Amino acid sequence: MSKTPVSSNPVGKTAGGKSTTRAGKSTVQPPAPLSAEAAAASRFADRFSPARPAAVPAYADSAAAAKPAAKIDPKLANAWKAKAGRDLSEDELLAMPESEYMNDKQLEFFRARLTGLKDDLLSNAGETTEHLREDTSIVPDPADRATIEEEHALELRTRDRERKLLKKIAQALARLDSGEYGYCDETGEPIGLRRLLARPTATLSLEAQQRREMKQKMFGD
Repeated sequence: MSKTPVSSNPVGKTAGGKSTTRAGKSTVQPPAPLSAEAAAASRFADRFSPARPAAVPAYADSAAAAKPAAKIDPKLANAWKAKAGRDLSEDELLAMPESEYMNDKQLEFFRARLTGLKDDLLSNAGETTEHLREDTSIVPDPADRATIEEEHALELRTRDRERKLLKKIAQALARLDSGEYGYCDETGEPIGLRRLLARPTATLSLEAQQRREMKQKMFGD
């Protein structure tokens, strides 16, 4: 009669060495501690491995999709149809569709703006003439006389800049008459309403102006 050999180790280890069996019961043993080299490698990997991308909440896409697109106020979009060009506000002008770029009402708006700017500059020039007629020789105090002369010099420099601006305004009015106003001299593309509102005498688009300024910095005038 053969006898069943009795194992010298009553506790049976699995291949991974994690669980044993005794009397039909299984127990879980903690994993063996890492060696010093393995622990150092793990810390290095945790420190220098690429960062994991942050999880995006599931509601983010739905919230973005549910966000309504910006709409133009229909009152502003249609106001130009019932108003004269010179009576339009800037907001009403910007609300006009792109297909109406440089239509008759927009041309009328900018003609009125350029004419008003021209009248203001001519009025300032008349005031300068009156100021320059003041005779500084009748001022007894030399300090006061020097102050008045400095004010006259500053005013003359200001009027010189305005004189150059008057020339540009005249050129812009001529472009309005010829149908070239609002379009870039170099590319022929629209300059844009926002740029024309900021600088009614502009003859170049923003991109063309930036290219010209860059060339001037690199090669001089």
